[in-house]
Parts: sequence; structure tokens; C-alpha cells
Amino acid sequence: MSVAVDLSRLPSPQVVETLSYDIIKADMLALFQQLMVEAELPFDALVESDPVMKLIEAWAYRELLIRQNFNERAVSMLIAKATGADLENLGAFYGVTRLNGESDDRLRRRILLAPDAFTVAGPEAAYVFHALSADVSIADAVATSPAPGQVLVSLLSESGDGTATPAQIAAVVAALGDDVRPLTDYVTVASATRVDFQIAAALSIAGGPDPAIVLQAANADLETYKDQRRRIGRMVARAGLIGSLQVEGVENTNLTLPAADVDPGRTGFANVTATSVTVAA
Repeated sequence: MSVAVDLSRLPSPQVVETLSYDIIKADMLALFQQLMVEAELPFDALVESDPVMKLIEAWAYRELLIRQNFNERAVSMLIAKATGADLENLGAFYGVTRLNGESDDRLRRRILLAPDAFTVAGPEAAYVFHALSADVSIADAVATSPAPGQVLVSLLSESGDGTATPAQIAAVVAALGDDVRPLTDYVTVASATRVDFQIAAALSIAGGPDPAIVLQAANADLETYKDQRRRIGRMVARAGLIGSLQVEGVENTNLTLPAADVDPGRTGFANVTATSVTVAA
């Protein structure tokens, strides 16, 4: 479970304008007509072929581009929206640099966790930050306390079936040295517990749509849902699986596997070993 801010819950920033070429053009035309009246040079030619109208259209389009550029520059200064070098510069403020091969989303998560790591690794978020910073191939980490004074850091690997490798575990152990963790904490680093399951579903497709296209769309949405749930501690719910398969053109989804929700527990992760989505006969 992530202990960082959930960026998906943030409202759209007010600094970003909703732009409309037609509104900009109308405003420019109104201003031009006002200035012409003040100069006692009334202008009432509103046909599109008028040269003045062409100038106003060109100015309106240019202003649209300028204001859109401002929108893009504004969001590039927000951790939630920034990408590439812009995100790296925001990370530098928190003392976080991109690891070799690290994606924007992973870097963004570490930036959000960084403030908790300014102290020794006492808070859960601090342990997670140091674990993710130890090796770019670690997809997720959680810290739990099974007993007073004991900390278990569980890891999920980006590759394979998700089981953390000895090298990944060793890297995190080294990152959580005496200069990082509280001396009163006894820290154990281990792979998160893998909970295997299979997915099997048959889709009833309405007459009309090409079944192959509908099946392709359903599988794509299913993969997105699986990726979202492939984190430590995240349940894979039957309702979520059915919802992801219920795309346009699907009348009903008969999900036979898993037979129940897959709850991996606080230190486990759900791992799909096989997926079969077919069109019902």
C-alpha cells in the first residue's frame, strides 16, 4: 500500500485554463469593433472573407497557442503532471535523482515519499522510500511492524513472477544501514508473499459488434486492471475483474476464476499465472 499522496484525488489546478478558439476570436472581434468606434471608424464587416477577419482569426489562433503553451508550462511545474527533465528538476528540490532506467511514475512516487525520509527511517514512508531508492528493479515495497521494535520490509520485483531476488534484498539491506534506520529497530527485508491465481471468463457479446474487436478491448482493459492491482497488499476483487471485462458490446461476463476475491494480505501480492477470456458459445 502506498503511503504517499494519492495524486488521482487532486482537483484540476485552477492555473490551467479551458481554452476555446471561438471565444478568443469573439473577444478579439469585440475589442477591435470597440476600438474602431472610439476612433470614429465603425467596422461592421463580419463576413469571413474580409481581410480584417482573416487577421483577427490569425491573431486568435496565435493567442490560443500562446495560452496553451502557458498551460503546458504551468503543469510542468506540478509533481502530479510533470514528466522527463521537468520532473527531475522538481525531484532535485527534495534531494531525489532519477535512477538509471527509472520511469516517470516511479520517480514521482519516490519524490512524494522523500519528505518522510528526511529523518531516519522510522515512518513507514521512509522505509518505502529507501527501499525503492536502493534498486530501480523493485516495483513496490511496504514496511510493517510484526512486533514492537521489529520492522519487516517486503519487496515486489518488477520482473518475473514478482518475487524479490537476493540481489534486490541485499541492496535494500545495505540502504537501511545504521545511519538510516533507528538503532532500536530490528529490520528484516524479504520478498513479499506471492499469492497465485488464475483468471477465466466467458463473455456474452451482443449481436452486431465484431466479437474479435470486443474481445481485444476487454483483454486490454483487463490488463490495465491487473497492472493497477499488482502492488503489495492490493486485493484483486471479482467485481473489479468483471467491471474491467464489461466493455462496450459485452452483455454479460461469466467469471469462473477466481472463485473468490484474492486478498494477498498486508505483505503479499496477487500474481496472475494464467488468463483465459473467451466468447461464450
